[in-house]
Amino acid sequence: MSVRQICRILGILMLLYSVTLLPPMLLSLWLDDGGITAFSVALIEIVALGMLAWWPNRHQRDELTPRDGFVVVTLFWVVFGTIGAFPFLLSPHHALPFVDALFESFSGLTGTGSSVMADLDNIPPSLNYYRHQLCWLGGMGIVVLAIAIMPMLGVGGMQLYRAESPGVVKDKLTPRITETAKALWLIYVGLTLLCLLCFRLASMSWFDAVCHAFSTIATAGFSTHGNSIGHFNSPLIELITAVFMFAGAINFGLHFMALRRGRPIAYWRDPELRFFAGSLLLLIALVSVMLWSSSTLAPLQALRHGLFMSTSLLTTTGFSSTDFTMWPGILPFLVVSASVMGGMAGSTASGVKPLRMMLALKHSLREISRLLHPNGVFALRLGRKVVHYRVIDAVWGFLTLYLGVFVIMMWSVMATGVDFVTAYGAVVCSLNNAGAGLGAVASSYASLNDAAKLILMGGMVLGRLEIFTLLVLLSPAFWRR
Repeated sequence: MSVRQICRILGILMLLYSVTLLPPMLLSLWLDDGGITAFSVALIEIVALGMLAWWPNRHQRDELTPRDGFVVVTLFWVVFGTIGAFPFLLSPHHALPFVDALFESFSGLTGTGSSVMADLDNIPPSLNYYRHQLCWLGGMGIVVLAIAIMPMLGVGGMQLYRAESPGVVKDKLTPRITETAKALWLIYVGLTLLCLLCFRLASMSWFDAVCHAFSTIATAGFSTHGNSIGHFNSPLIELITAVFMFAGAINFGLHFMALRRGRPIAYWRDPELRFFAGSLLLLIALVSVMLWSSSTLAPLQALRHGLFMSTSLLTTTGFSSTDFTMWPGILPFLVVSASVMGGMAGSTASGVKPLRMMLALKHSLREISRLLHPNGVFALRLGRKVVHYRVIDAVWGFLTLYLGVFVIMMWSVMATGVDFVTAYGAVVCSLNNAGAGLGAVASSYASLNDAAKLILMGGMVLGRLEIFTLLVLLSPAFWRR
């Protein structure tokens, strides 16, 4: 393992990250909201740390191995989640305690969207903007951005990309990894600008439009208002948000083929997208009918909020159009639990992924058929391709690990004194980077104790890296020569 090379890369990434503090600095200077000092000091500190990591190792040019890629990406989320907390710690009027600042930073960077800031409508605009910028940068991954615009890394880019990219990314879209990363980011930026324009045309202010476009495309769920999207009380804004949340939860490889190669039929031909869209429609119908049949809402209102909340939680975004925790019966648990499946592989959304769910379902149905017809031969197919047995092993391995991590986190959070409902909602939403919660964390995570917040931060990183990337570092085999 090339320790000095890893330090060099982290140093470069920290110097790159320091540049992202300039927009909130300029915004604070323009609005004179008192946040300029916090961002300036944070910028100096991050540059100093980056130089300390990069300068002594600047001449290192060793090739990165896949093992090094896992270490870099894991350290990236830990280091950047930590330095991302600096502005929250240094803000003169809204400084957060250390653990709360870490929680807000990790939540934003991992696209979770859970917040410990209860007075969002009153915090300085520059700090509010910074929260959403964290979401947007973390959505596709700053590592991918670094590979796209900094070829001087010159070290095993594919190792970083494979470890960083969320989901089961199918193949490289272009022959060179740098071109692949650029293509993904161009699509990401394009969707963000389109979403921003739609929000503005729907009567959002420029500030709200920018922040919510960042959060929507990143499927993160941070909002500039305490009531989230419900603050606007606009069916049009909710519809626009739902459309772009769904777009952010689609494999960006499909966006690439449809937009750049002129093949919109790629959307329909993808079996994972069909499964994902079908699951969403089923959830919307179920929630809407249950809201209407229970006399909770009128038919149109039931459809409006059923569509929005189902899309928000299934895509692991976590926006709210209404207080869904007040819905009757099992509905709050149903919509929160929907985040377990999450968005598609290769998207900004987290969760188990529809692809894994679909393969597990197909495999289970095949085993039933084998019981009925012991001598039959049943090939497991995904579209027109036969799925190799090792893929199925990997799917069940992931699901087993996911369940084990979920149970351990639940026990751990409850051991800190948190009740079952709150612990369930917090763990589900942290592990799936979904934001919204149940019980005491329905609107804010500020009431949780520090131990519970630290556990949930670990869950956010596990969810963002889909468990394997982080847990592989804990394997003794990883550290053997």
